[in-house]
Amino acid sequence: MAITSANQLELLQTAEAVAREKMIDPGLVIEAMEESLARAAKSRYGAEMDIRVSIDRKTGRATFTRVRTVVEDDAVENYQAELTVAQAKQYLDAPTVGDEIIDEVPPVELGRIAAQSAKQVILQKVREAERDRQFEEFKDRAGTIINGIVKREEYGNIIVDIGRGEAVLRRNEKIGRESYRPNDRIRCYIKDVRREARGPQVFLSRTDPQFMAELFKMEVPEIYDGIIEIKAVARDPGSRAKIGVISYDGSIDPVGACVGMRGSRVQAVVNELQGEKIDIIPWNEDQATFLVNALQPAEVAKVVIDEEAGKIEVVVPDEQLSLAIGRRGQNVRLASQLTGLDIDILTEEEESQRRQAEFAERTKLFVDALDLDEFFAQLLVSEGFTSLEEVAYIELDELLSIEGVDESTAEELQARARDVIEEQNRKALENARALGIEDSLVNFEGLTPQMIEALANDGVKTIEDFATCADWELAGGWTTVNGERVKDDGILEKFDMSLEEAQTLVMTARIQLGWVDPTELEAEAEEGEETEEGAEA
Repeated sequence: MAITSANQLELLQTAEAVAREKMIDPGLVIEAMEESLARAAKSRYGAEMDIRVSIDRKTGRATFTRVRTVVEDDAVENYQAELTVAQAKQYLDAPTVGDEIIDEVPPVELGRIAAQSAKQVILQKVREAERDRQFEEFKDRAGTIINGIVKREEYGNIIVDIGRGEAVLRRNEKIGRESYRPNDRIRCYIKDVRREARGPQVFLSRTDPQFMAELFKMEVPEIYDGIIEIKAVARDPGSRAKIGVISYDGSIDPVGACVGMRGSRVQAVVNELQGEKIDIIPWNEDQATFLVNALQPAEVAKVVIDEEAGKIEVVVPDEQLSLAIGRRGQNVRLASQLTGLDIDILTEEEESQRRQAEFAERTKLFVDALDLDEFFAQLLVSEGFTSLEEVAYIELDELLSIEGVDESTAEELQARARDVIEEQNRKALENARALGIEDSLVNFEGLTPQMIEALANDGVKTIEDFATCADWELAGGWTTVNGERVKDDGILEKFDMSLEEAQTLVMTARIQLGWVDPTELEAEAEEGEETEEGAEA
């Protein structure tokens, strides 16, 4: 095939046809043709030469040129495509490094192999352009719902035709009971769009909680208009779901709007989700109130929140326990997902037994340590005292406010408590020194003797050992493993040390050792504050 006037226009027509068919820019197809012709010309004139081809966008005429670049005298590596300044003087008046000498060369005839190679280049370029177009089209549609047609099933994954491309509905993203046949219509949530080596991949989901949120947005105009907002969604796909909603218009009931007349709106969502039962719950900024709502239909007697641990205890009447937990723990699990808290459910009887056990334990502590009679120890516990430190170092007036306690009794009580604490501290330090604790850690400000003993028992014996600890190793924390929160016990957790306190102590140790520059920390803190202020603005 020679590039002659007979087939010059044919090039343009072919480019237009391919671009129309693949819905891409005709210019990209022509660029692919230029590259393929240049590759064929190199096989004719020599691979070392820099041959370039330019196709006129109006006439279709292909111009073949050889380009040589002027380089430094000692930088010539390819004599076919580069030349020195001295050599360039016979072509240019005042050549400089970087100048290009362009000569037109005769067009080549494409043999059978060259033509096949050119075709491959064009097809590859067209495929790349197609992938780019598909990625650009769908990258901004992640987080929305799309309708498609089932094409086929591969290893349990459903390949879906979404118009200008294909998408994948993985096996674990299907609702349990669902099965599809080719040409079935399907509605899915676009979970992710990624550019991969084999082209853009559009990943679909029908189990994602946001799929339900988007379905409600389609069915409830108030959500679409922003009058009602979906604050949280939790799903057990195909079985049950909970959705927290809030209304920004006092005259509109968020739950009623989502349910619709005779349940028409929620029923449309239920039908799409294969009969998944949906509890619509009013959102509340108060965690305890929202949790009480989230555990519906069970009734809640009391809620106790531990914000630091991210846990919450719910006390329910004995007869409500099974309802609150739900079948296979479903109700409490969904409520936990909805609130983002770990929930422990106790019956009123269990809570009463636990409180009695705590009362007895604290009473025994005061009886044994302070040599008190049981009645007086119970009186202290009833007034809210939980530890010897509270008795020893509280304001004297606090003890005097207890009925039957005069000044001499209060002073004697505090003196006994301090003596016991001093003796405990002496023994703790003695044990720590026996384990090999160093003075550098004993004298470190912020650690009590009992803390030092606990560190020594765990092998932390020097200030260097302490400085290498992470805050969660000291204060404890929570990690998520396979979707479940798991407790990490801290060395000093029993002393009620918070993560912030642990972090401060560890950082102080690192500064003392010279591992960290305090001025750098101050600069980072100031930078963080400025960032927060900018975000608020």
